[in-house]
Amino acid sequence: MAIVAAPMTTAPHAVAARSTTYTVRHGDTLDAIARAHRTTVARLAAANRIANPHLIQIGQKLTIPGTGVAGSSAKPTAAPDRRHTPRTTYVVRAGDTLSHIAARHRVSLAALLKANRLTARTIIHPGQRLVIERGTPSAAKPAPSKRPSVVPDTFNGVRYPQAVAQSAARNRALLAGMKVPNRSQIKALIVETARRHGVDPRLALAVAYQESGWDHRQVSVANAIGVMQVIPIGGQWASELVGRKLNLLDPRDNVTAGVVMLRALSRSTTSTEQAIGAYYQGLHSVKTKGLYRETQRYVANVLALRARM
Repeated sequence: MAIVAAPMTTAPHAVAARSTTYTVRHGDTLDAIARAHRTTVARLAAANRIANPHLIQIGQKLTIPGTGVAGSSAKPTAAPDRRHTPRTTYVVRAGDTLSHIAARHRVSLAALLKANRLTARTIIHPGQRLVIERGTPSAAKPAPSKRPSVVPDTFNGVRYPQAVAQSAARNRALLAGMKVPNRSQIKALIVETARRHGVDPRLALAVAYQESGWDHRQVSVANAIGVMQVIPIGGQWASELVGRKLNLLDPRDNVTAGVVMLRALSRSTTSTEQAIGAYYQGLHSVKTKGLYRETQRYVANVLALRARM
């Protein structure tokens, strides 16, 4: 993400017996590898003890977990009692979003996601069948609570304020319900924006791919948002750079924010490596402490991606 690392909570688990090995290639992301092997980023990161899912290296060997991971949430649980849970099936149509489907069937988004084993970042497609469950406790209107819901707020030993984590969860849910450009459209948008602001398009593409895989629905626990993984304070800085208020949930504004920040960092550092490192670690930190080891791996990944763009 821009200025601060994009965290994801992971915990090491023992890998099930049925597992395979995959060697990371140019352009790979953990998300793409997980999808290709029909697993999740969380399981893949846990199986390989990866603290930061945005940092993998070319040539790195990854263990692809089998049908289950010992100690993970996939362990068998008692089947729920569905005697009083009416179920129907809905076929997704063009233009549908998960939030709209939930509202149309008078169930909560959380209930819809749980019934279909989806996450707030899942992309649905026309023709897909979704289970609609009514009458479950999750579908009922929740009783007022005296304290706000607690959401995951810790990554790699660093705890973020609950307000930040909750804001990230809200933004993730908002993006899940929005129609966003596909990866090809995002790529074209990055190139166009970079050229307009005098930034090397290959560098902007590489940073964006390293940060989000060109997926605008990505939001980290630290509330780094969208394609360029920009945190709100970074968005304020970018807004000052362009002279107008940028909305980080808007793909065009998000890309603009990341690109103008890259331009400013390039002008404030003495090398491309420093500029890339400052995007990840922060300019002041890079200038006073140098590149952290994790930042060095980040820079190496971005440079390798840029060479392929």
